[in-house]
Amino acid sequence: MSVTMMSSASAAASRLVPALRVPEELCSSWIRGAGWTSASYRGRLDREVVQRGQCSSQSLAVRAVSTTTKTSSGPATDQSERLAKLNELLVEVAKTAANTGPRGAVRLAQGLEAVATVGAEWLLQQTQGAQIAVNARSPFALDPPGPKQLRKLFEKLGATYIKLGQFIASAPTLFPAEYVKEFQSCLDKTPPISFNQIKAIIRQDLGRSLEDVYEYIDPEPLASASIAQVHAARLKESQKDVVIKVLKPDVEDTLTVDLNFIYITAKVLEFLNPQLSRTSLVAIVGDIRASMLEEVDFRKEAMNIEAFRNYLEATGSTRLATAPYVYRHCSSRRVLTMERFFGAPLSDLDSIRSIVPNPEATLINALNVWFGSLIACETFHADVHAGNLLVLKDGRIGFIDFGIVGRISPATWVAMETFLNSIGSNQYPAMAKALVTMGATAEIIDIDSFAKDLEKIFTAVGDLDSDVLITAAGSPGGPATVAASMAFDEQQVNALLLEVIRVSESYGLRFPREFGLLLKQLLYFDRYTRLLAPGLNVFEDDRVQIASSRDTTYFT
Repeated sequence: MSVTMMSSASAAASRLVPALRVPEELCSSWIRGAGWTSASYRGRLDREVVQRGQCSSQSLAVRAVSTTTKTSSGPATDQSERLAKLNELLVEVAKTAANTGPRGAVRLAQGLEAVATVGAEWLLQQTQGAQIAVNARSPFALDPPGPKQLRKLFEKLGATYIKLGQFIASAPTLFPAEYVKEFQSCLDKTPPISFNQIKAIIRQDLGRSLEDVYEYIDPEPLASASIAQVHAARLKESQKDVVIKVLKPDVEDTLTVDLNFIYITAKVLEFLNPQLSRTSLVAIVGDIRASMLEEVDFRKEAMNIEAFRNYLEATGSTRLATAPYVYRHCSSRRVLTMERFFGAPLSDLDSIRSIVPNPEATLINALNVWFGSLIACETFHADVHAGNLLVLKDGRIGFIDFGIVGRISPATWVAMETFLNSIGSNQYPAMAKALVTMGATAEIIDIDSFAKDLEKIFTAVGDLDSDVLITAAGSPGGPATVAASMAFDEQQVNALLLEVIRVSESYGLRFPREFGLLLKQLLYFDRYTRLLAPGLNVFEDDRVQIASSRDTTYFT
């Protein structure tokens, strides 16, 4: 987008925002004069959104509807309730506009540009398809925009929508299967920003010269995603190897603008179509917004890491696993400095064998630590793909990247415990009952029929190929070395998860999001078991200690 467009958009928003601001004394007098109660102004925006621009938004809403609605002492009629909801909606729209400021207009222009680009690509494809059909003298049916176009649009819109796409991919209990599958390929790889910008952010947030804290920082990033960039470094005093995760410039402002817009859109849709309230659309969007705003505050991730380390200490399992040490003196809201781990991913059997003599025992350690964290830790690691579980040089399992974590309620875990035990014993009626306990439904479930459908799914899981790749290498005339690794098909893992969700929903069940997160991690561990311990039955082997709600001691 051109500089001129950005400037004009910013100027337009700047003219709009001051018009919303009204003196506080007028605010209260309008409220009293219109006869409104304070209950009309209770919104669900974050605290910081509520605090900014509050008076002006109340004034705007009151002036908009005060001529038709007054405080009623009698029973509320449908019309008065509707008008009260309209008032609340106007309040939230005005608060959001005041909080967003000029950046909102800029993002609107960027959004329109992204929509135009993706729309043009789709239109070109349809035109080409129509031409081919004409040449072949065959009928042509317009292919309406769908999940693929939405995924491309999200990628062009940047950090917020990429993260939203990843949320959709990780929440099959909330979104249609075709969208969950498509967003598995939502790319979160963006060009790195300049090293000078990275240094400026670190210097500003830490309030010190980089030379006072770090011996050196590698100017080449280890990774660059939509929200953050990661660099290797070494601390000056301790000479410890670390990684520095740095929030990219303007990401937080963009997230706030985008998420406020999405939230208000959900509120408007729910107001226009009250039937949508049954889908909990606003609640889902609110949860998404809360989790995504947490992700751009690295102090939250630091707390997640430290909670996991405390859990390891409390259970005496530091000999089995670890998580990066967080260096608080050089960490902040936008900068996270952590211990750097060196090791092999859990999907690389050959490298693991060079570190530990018994890969199966290492896998069991990882399983016991993760299962134990489900109820003995404040949060559990909810993204245990191979890149986030490393076998370290000392043989321990290193858990990294705590940006995605889950929290499980005691009631859900009791049902989940039954579910896990039923997998190991192939007790599908018990599995069906556990899923019914976890799911929300007003329907009467045919347990026997549900159990038979689940049996078909899990039998298919057992029949899957292990996808282990065996490769040989060596110099001519020398001994050959054989390496094994796993061709990890994440889409296959998600397909299995979606099948369980699909069958359950056919019986009217709706699950909490943590169930989908838990089940996905179990499917990851199933893949690791096929590679590292093909003879291991996770749910029947006494060495694997599934966390029990009745016993919080897991390690001896």
